[in-house]
Amino acid sequence: MPNLPQRQRLPARVAAAPAGSPAQLAFRHALHQVNTLREELQRLRASQATTRQAYWQQVGPVAAAAVTARRALYAPLETALTSGYLNRAELQQVTELLVHNARSLQERFGEDEAEILARYAPPPPPLEAKPDAATPQASPGPPPHEQAAAARAHRQRARTTQTQATEHENQALLENTKAAYRQLARLHHPDRAARADADTQQAQTALMQRITAAYAAGDLAALLSLLATTDTATPPSAEAEALAQQQARLSQQLAAARRPDEHAPWSGTEKQQRTRLRDIKRSLRAETDYLIQLARHLQEPASLRQVLREVAANGHEGM
Repeated sequence: MPNLPQRQRLPARVAAAPAGSPAQLAFRHALHQVNTLREELQRLRASQATTRQAYWQQVGPVAAAAVTARRALYAPLETALTSGYLNRAELQQVTELLVHNARSLQERFGEDEAEILARYAPPPPPLEAKPDAATPQASPGPPPHEQAAAARAHRQRARTTQTQATEHENQALLENTKAAYRQLARLHHPDRAARADADTQQAQTALMQRITAAYAAGDLAALLSLLATTDTATPPSAEAEALAQQQARLSQQLAAARRPDEHAPWSGTEKQQRTRLRDIKRSLRAETDYLIQLARHLQEPASLRQVLREVAANGHEGM
């Protein structure tokens, strides 16, 4: 038997490391973390919304009527914001009522009110540290009414500072979004493939549509993801910083969403849930009747002003 040559064994193929500079690799890793946090937050919120909706389905038509009555408040309140007859304080109060109404629908009934909240909701205030038990108690301060006035002034200053910081951050995000869009448009505009074949032109047009849609939605992470896949694109440091801000914000939102809600009506024993269910049905019927009447009053300037005065006098945040 003739001697055959020994079989040649080829070396195993090793996965090539992604190309790019260290800055680009770090940038892609940050993008991956942002997308992971976003997906986890979306899954958690969807699961919580499903739990709330399942509970309110037990309440049945009573809850549906309350949701419809609360949604009917949006139109007159938003119309009042553009009517021109409200002063600055009244405009602020109407905005707060819109936010409170949206949060009530979202937190109580599992409705998706992200659009209203994104339009009108102020940024969440920073968490305040709890006093240490070992810290000695301070001596009695001013009278209660002066303490309340000072607390209101402090909250107003804190809201103003937080609002200014958020506006500055949002402006930076907007500028970075515009910069990323312009860079992608220069690289992938369909005119650059005018002399290419039909398939290439179609692919270029579809890519530009994705870029335009991400820009219209203000989705900086999506734009930066497209930039990261372009070999010639080097992420500017300002955009990397904006991406880090997004990551920090998503982490805070995820931590807040994970906190258990001990006051939720679907918590507790079976007997407690039945008692709460009976009380909630009775309360929702009264709430719906009130909201239906209220919606009529909000359509008239004089009646709306009277409602605003009553809400402020009673110290309520919403209706």
